[in-house]
Amino acid sequence: MSKKEHILLRRLLSHDESALHELYAEYKTHLLLYIQRSLGKEDAEEVLQDTFMAFIESLRNFRGQSSLKTFLYAIAKRKVVDALRRKKVKKLLFSYLPEYVVDSLAVVFLHDSLDKEYVRRKIERVFDQLPHDYARILRLKYIEGYKVHAIAQVMDLPFKAAESMLFRARKAFVKVYTKHDRSDIFPFEEKI
Repeated sequence: MSKKEHILLRRLLSHDESALHELYAEYKTHLLLYIQRSLGKEDAEEVLQDTFMAFIESLRNFRGQSSLKTFLYAIAKRKVVDALRRKKVKKLLFSYLPEYVVDSLAVVFLHDSLDKEYVRRKIERVFDQLPHDYARILRLKYIEGYKVHAIAQVMDLPFKAAESMLFRARKAFVKVYTKHDRSDIFPFEEKI
């Protein structure tokens, strides 16, 4: 670390707000470009803010084994990977579900601090309430990763029938999942 960075680090650790502004001004533009190369403009600003917040939170653990710039870029790289994973989960696993269901499930699959077991049980409860063929086709597609052609063979259905059943099963899943969401939020709501 350079002498300039040592001074900046001491100022940051002593909660000097102007040091934080200096750091932000110095690295913002280049860091934003770095993030945009991987994510594009629409998500880059949010990841940039997350990077600076994570930098501030982890600064007390910084041991000076690298420059502040290297440390900041390492955090940015982790944040970019997290954002790409979120996008991938949304795109690959839940591409046919409504956005609000995708968001609630993607958060759970990507953050260790949430109770994944709770959501796994909730999804199993939803599957238990679906007709057997719907639950089976959804498991084949989204849990086991089968393509529709393979699902049609396994279930002994014509391709178009398998495609149609998958569409209806997704709709049924969303309906039951949404009902479960409402009962979690409003547990005392009167059943009609």
